[in-house]
Formats: sequence, C-alpha cells, structure tokens
Amino acid sequence: MGIDKDVAQAYAKAQLGAGTVLPTSGKVFLSVKDSDKENLVPIARELAEIGFEIISTGGTAKFLQTHGLNVTRINKVMEGQPHIGDAIINGDISLMINTTTKGPQALTDSLSIRRLALAHKVPCFTLLTAARAGVQAIRGMSAREIDVKPIQQYFMPNVDAEAAE
Repeated sequence: MGIDKDVAQAYAKAQLGAGTVLPTSGKVFLSVKDSDKENLVPIARELAEIGFEIISTGGTAKFLQTHGLNVTRINKVMEGQPHIGDAIINGDISLMINTTTKGPQALTDSLSIRRLALAHKVPCFTLLTAARAGVQAIRGMSAREIDVKPIQQYFMPNVDAEAAE
C-alpha cells in the first residue's frame, strides 16, 4: 500500500513497497497488441518527454513512428538475435510495457521476455492502465522526493510528527 496526498506519489510508494524500483530514465521497451496501440501513443509520448528512449518491436515501432515518435526497432525473440531478450539480459532496458494477443507464438514470446524482466528486475506493465499509473508515478518521483510520514498525518493533518509516533 502506498499513501500520499498525490496519487502518483502513492502509486510510486506502493511499487517500492512491492519491491519494484521505477526508473526515472533509460530505455523503455514497448510492445503491445494491435487493440492497445492507439492508447499507447500518449503513454509513449509522455515517456519520451520525460527523457526515456523508446525501443519497440516492428509493429509497435511502425505505429508509434507514424504518430511522430522517435522509436528504435528491435527484433522479437523469434526474429533472431540481437533481440529484446538480449537487451534485457545486457541491462539495456529500464522499463517494459508489454500486452499480448492470444496465440501460441505471441504467448511464448511474452512469457520469455516477462520472465527475463522479472529475473533482471526490470519493471514490467502488462496492462495500459497500470502503465499509465506507472508513468504518472515516474513523473511524480521526478517532481518531488518521496517522503515518509506517520499514517496519522494523512488522516489527522493537525497531528504533529512527534505526537503521531
């Protein structure tokens, strides 16, 4: 659980509490199913504004490029090396947003890169709603430092820190 007056900061705290350290820079890997591509555009645009470099597989890269984003294409695992799995293993990826379609090859590819992300502690969002919240949390972390207060101060703001402890 994360608590804060600001939703983005609360989500960042929740992620930290769950052991996920959200990056504030680096390369973000984006690969989403066709039905999510349109809704990915504002998320990708915000990540670019924050300063992330965008890496995507073919279809996602092409879609984002047609919407004016600077995207570097990377191979899917099944397309041969170097591929996204190699980039994760090499520590080149800071954040992942990956939604998948149904189908045996798509599920196999997603499973392998998600396992690699987990093994290499790369935060991975598998729903665009979570990705949107994650990007807001990253922006919120950049806006101000995460603070820790006694829970009473959130529900009884007039209580001073010493009395709450």
